[in-house]
Order: sequence, then C-alpha cells, then structure tokens
Amino acid sequence: MDHLTKREQPDRSKINMHEAWEVKYWTHALGISREELQQAVDKVGNSAAAVRKELAL
Repeated sequence: MDHLTKREQPDRSKINMHEAWEVKYWTHALGISREELQQAVDKVGNSAAAVRKELAL
C-alpha cells in the first residue's frame, strides 16, 4: 500500500492493478481498457515494458 504522505515519483516500471489511480494512469497512457490491461498483466506480469511489448506498443 502506498504511503499517502510520501511525495516520491511513482515507479512507472511496474503496473499496480490494486491502485485505482495507477490503473487510470496506465489505461490512459496505453489507450486501452481496464480489462485489456488486466489481461496483459495476468499474461506477462506487472512490468510496464513487458506489458507494452505484449500489446505491441
């Protein structure tokens, strides 16, 4: 769970499907639905690079 008082940059190398704001960020950034994002994460893991590769982006 993210600590709400921390002001660090989010780790954009991983996709956390348990944080609504991260799901919103990634679905917007990748131009896909939440379901498509979940399927890609389920298949290749939470690495943003692996998800991008899976989606051929």
